[in-house]
Amino acid sequence: MLEIKNLHARIVDDGTEIIRGLNLTVKAGEVAAIMGPNGSGKSTLSYILAGREDYEVTEGDILYNGQSILGMDPAERATSGIFLAFQYPMEIPGVATMEFLKVAMNEQRKARGEEPLKIPEFLKRVKEAAASLSMDMAMLKRPLNVGFSGGEKKRAEILQMKLLEPKLCVLDETDSGLDIDALKIVSDGVNALRAPDRAFLVITHYQRLLEHIVPDTVHVLYKGQVIKSGDKSLALDLEANGYAGVIGEAA
Repeated sequence: MLEIKNLHARIVDDGTEIIRGLNLTVKAGEVAAIMGPNGSGKSTLSYILAGREDYEVTEGDILYNGQSILGMDPAERATSGIFLAFQYPMEIPGVATMEFLKVAMNEQRKARGEEPLKIPEFLKRVKEAAASLSMDMAMLKRPLNVGFSGGEKKRAEILQMKLLEPKLCVLDETDSGLDIDALKIVSDGVNALRAPDRAFLVITHYQRLLEHIVPDTVHVLYKGQVIKSGDKSLALDLEANGYAGVIGEAA
């Protein structure tokens, strides 16, 4: 589903190269975890997949379902089925959460050639998804993420993912700032979406998230490259011994 070939990318403003020859393949139905020390390029990779304009790809390619996405803008990537859950979701005053959800869902449906949802069906879907994440519907009457706690913002991200039903879900440190209860709720929401035709790229520092969202593969990112890959046991080894040994092997 996702194939990244010899990817090089830099920050547009100052030209700093962050991604330096990254290769990665994620198959349909797979949950792939990306781990690595601070500054290794994990969040940058998520932003590049989503099409953030702060970064420029200088070499290589990103294929999604066999098609290059480098010429697609963020909206095109989103309607094609790529979803990014942010590490720090932004508050957007003046944008009603329910209206945002309705527009986003109907844009996805339009891209798939489907009819827009009528209000009763839309409300039914939102209520069911919110209940599965223990979210009070009163939260969704606020502007998008405004006044939400860190955990509530992360639940709102997973709510969007459940409603939009993307095919490639990129989770950028979704566990950041979550207490134990919120982590379990968010992880359950993610696990409920696992499917043979959907893939996940889970970016995290910690094994604790991977105890709830068990990955099929684990990849270690360092200085903009994948330096080691393995199964879920690799995450346990990193938790116990840190990154020094893996980095030493790759040197």
